[in-house]
Amino acid sequence: MVEWIAGGLEGLAGRGLDERVVRSGTTTVGLIASDHVILAADKRATAGFLIASRRVKKIVMLSNYVAMTVSGLVADAQILSDVLREEIRLYEMTNKVKPSVKSVATLLSNILFSSKFFPYIVQLIVGGYDTQPRLYTLDLFGSITEDKYTATGSGSPIAYGVLEERYREDLSVEEAIKVATTAIRSAVLRDAASGDGADVVVIGPQGYEEKFIPYNSLV
Repeated sequence: MVEWIAGGLEGLAGRGLDERVVRSGTTTVGLIASDHVILAADKRATAGFLIASRRVKKIVMLSNYVAMTVSGLVADAQILSDVLREEIRLYEMTNKVKPSVKSVATLLSNILFSSKFFPYIVQLIVGGYDTQPRLYTLDLFGSITEDKYTATGSGSPIAYGVLEERYREDLSVEEAIKVATTAIRSAVLRDAASGDGADVVVIGPQGYEEKFIPYNSLV
């Protein structure tokens, strides 16, 4: 899911990545529409110029009301998702209520910030529904941004072009899914590190729904 390229990124030296920068080889998007959060991500995992897998799930279910999209190093994303799932379960058992989506995103931000001198190489989107739909973007140093729509990964500049043009706050869920999959398709057509269809997750008052859309069916 990543490619190493020449350059420099201050703060990565402690991880042995001197004078190199990480580019995420993926495209994930998130948007809020009609009291729901819609998350979408392509299926391709790359290692340099090698397509390592065409069936990767880049949207991780943390609980039945919140999920996280991942771009960056696979191992880093896996350990973060495992920690978050267990922390959510522990909170629910201890307090008999679910943590808010903002609390989950804030916990993730704290974990990332506490490791900023030995950072997790990830860019993440956390989306879910508690009392309303919520969407957050986080970078590898723990910076957190709440927004109505967002994109991450190497295909994100292309995806943003579609989101900027087509996003409206009054979109229906079906319209929002079309916008999200169109953004993924546009990135797939221009970004070699993205491809092979898309996973889509819809989270709202009625719960958590997930589906796979083959490349040929992307609108």
